[in-house]
Amino acid sequence: MKIAIASEEKDEKGQISDRAGRASNYLIFEDKKLVETIKNPFSVGSGGAGFSVAKMLADMNVDVVVAVKFGDKMIGALDERDVKYKELSGSIQEALVNLLS
Repeated sequence: MKIAIASEEKDEKGQISDRAGRASNYLIFEDKKLVETIKNPFSVGSGGAGFSVAKMLADMNVDVVVAVKFGDKMIGALDERDVKYKELSGSIQEALVNLLS
């Protein structure tokens, strides 16, 4: 399973971002291992961040996206692409344990 977690940090020691579309980074995990850190190109700018992030992550074949809160447009875009999402708060490491247990 490929998991993308919204974060303001660039490693798995941080907290989950409360801004899904505007998170500074997305950490990509496969088999419980961090495989890629993506600087979110949509974290600043005008509207449409959630839709654009959803498309970017779906194009990367992400199975689940994690953030504290998702906007309605991002949820719609994820649903259209059959990408699951999970609203979780706390540390990134705790989220991984939650998702993979």
